[in-house]
Amino acid sequence: MATKSGDRDDINAVKVSKKSSPTICKYWTNNNCVYGEQCMNLHSWFHGEGFSTLRKLHEHKKVITGITLPVGSDKLYSGSTDGTVRIWDCHTGQCVKSINLDTEVNSLISEGPWIFVGLKNAIKAWHTETNAEFTLDGPKGRVVSMTVGNDILFAGAEDGVITAWRGSSDANSPFELVASLTGHTKAVACLTVGRKMLYSGSMDHSIKVWDMDTLQCTMTLNEHTDVVTSLICWGEFLLSSSSDGTIKIWACMELGSLTVVYTHNEQIGIVSLFGMPDAEGKPVLFSSCRDHSVRMYELPSFSERGRLFAKQDVAAFELAPGGLFFTGDGSGLLRVWKWSDLSKVASS
Repeated sequence: MATKSGDRDDINAVKVSKKSSPTICKYWTNNNCVYGEQCMNLHSWFHGEGFSTLRKLHEHKKVITGITLPVGSDKLYSGSTDGTVRIWDCHTGQCVKSINLDTEVNSLISEGPWIFVGLKNAIKAWHTETNAEFTLDGPKGRVVSMTVGNDILFAGAEDGVITAWRGSSDANSPFELVASLTGHTKAVACLTVGRKMLYSGSMDHSIKVWDMDTLQCTMTLNEHTDVVTSLICWGEFLLSSSSDGTIKIWACMELGSLTVVYTHNEQIGIVSLFGMPDAEGKPVLFSSCRDHSVRMYELPSFSERGRLFAKQDVAAFELAPGGLFFTGDGSGLLRVWKWSDLSKVASS
């Protein structure tokens, strides 16, 4: 995903839309609003144009901590702190399998045919084609973040250590422990890979940058004043969010240093960020906030495109072909959304 404009001046010149979206009616969400259509607040789970909600999948009982759609698969995987990984048929929307792990699922990603499930003190690795299953030991505490880059699986744990495994050709042991990256003093809340670097955000309020070839920390960024909750590499920029209520856009300057070129203030803690193009290919940033809403912004202008609402905070996102995307919230609800092409709607 790359923004249409890589011009750093466009980011610097951002002007935030002053028009706020309607607020969802909290009584309507509990089916007891007495005002009906006369209510001043919104009776809908979303506000905005160009997208709609298609389906609700509500089998999980607790927080959805990860959603992934392996490339080329017709099965969607979701993990939850209720201790299960559920597998959904993308054609019917039915849950075809529930795997009980007897412990909280704290993160979930896929890479190629592999599904990685972050647990306490371990990662489960499943091969979707051969059904092979492996347990990767090493992390201490809950594995709350994972990413893959340069054929290496990185896992961030509660103790602040990032454990790294490299893929191996040995069918009996396909993952080789190669490093433990130390430096964070608290849990590693988020990880992302871009520009041949690994970026880690932590509950210690810092972002660390690691060289993918040497696995050494090259710099520490200390602009946030609370937990760094999410990181995205998008085009030439790094985007970070925090419980301090800000989204920061970082650009690589001369000599390789990263500098904040724009700060967007949500005035409320941010749970997670996610970026994707809409039906027309325009870049849209999703900012999930602590008020159970997800604000949608067009980039690079940061003008508000719309909002999604939930009964609890949305922490998990996933993108699918055909203009579909998924959100998972704290109540265990997995919701299916779809982009619509506004240019086709207007011409019809």
